[in-house]
Amino acid sequence: MGTLLVTYEYEDAGGVATERRREELGKFLKARRARLSPEDFGMPPGPRRRTPGLRREEVALLAGVGVTWYTWLEQGRRINASTQVLDAVARTLRLDTAERWHLYRLAEAMPMRNASVQDTVPDAVREIVHSLDPLPASLTNARFDILERNDASRDLFRYWHSLPCVHMNSLWCCVTEPTARAQFPEYDREVPYLVARLRAAYGRHVGDPAWEEDIRRLCSLSQEFAELWARHEVAAVEPRTRTIVHPDAGVLTFTVNELEIPVMPEARLMVYTPHDDDTRRRLALTRQAAPPGQAI
Repeated sequence: MGTLLVTYEYEDAGGVATERRREELGKFLKARRARLSPEDFGMPPGPRRRTPGLRREEVALLAGVGVTWYTWLEQGRRINASTQVLDAVARTLRLDTAERWHLYRLAEAMPMRNASVQDTVPDAVREIVHSLDPLPASLTNARFDILERNDASRDLFRYWHSLPCVHMNSLWCCVTEPTARAQFPEYDREVPYLVARLRAAYGRHVGDPAWEEDIRRLCSLSQEFAELWARHEVAAVEPRTRTIVHPDAGVLTFTVNELEIPVMPEARLMVYTPHDDDTRRRLALTRQAAPPGQAI
């Protein structure tokens, strides 16, 4: 993957960029529902329609969301849209992958990652990460951005997302992916630990715009994260046992160690070592070509 370049898109003083984005979101949603009809969902056509497509009330009903909330979403009002609710809207409007990604960007449900702030990975450190294969290994910073990873790590997590990953951040990939709990049995134990780790590291970065924006967006996207963050719990690095449910290899249990990198003071080399002989034998079953759009 090489060097990870990250910046965050901010509103200008008058909020013009945000207002334009909300306006574009409303136009996009209207255009997508205009492609569909009640008959597409086995519903009677009803009385004559002034405009083609589904009505807002029908989209809300089919998606299982409130009519008022969906109306406000199309009107570009300031509302929080969780990934689960946006997923329901996307399924109802039958959005393809590109359209769903566009929806999330316009709704500010994912970080806008461009190129400015740089975490430089020295060549020697990159070589270490890849030399650990067949052990899954990755290099992360204090915010859990994935700076580098080897092929074994890609293969282990290649089915993690139901959509292509744009976060490249292991904490975001847990709290914003609807299928994470099914693939991560220790989710309810490990995610609070990761948030406590983030809170401990945040103490060194209070006021840093990138950190503040990351936390703001996570709180707005995930009520679970917001509640964990509000606990103000902190945790230190320690070896952990984690289980991953892999579609090809089954249940795999690892001991996860995080190693310090002297030339990158806030980075950690995370290494997944098989916790038992059964995992060690079946780890090879993860090593297959990833289907398009599934790797994280």
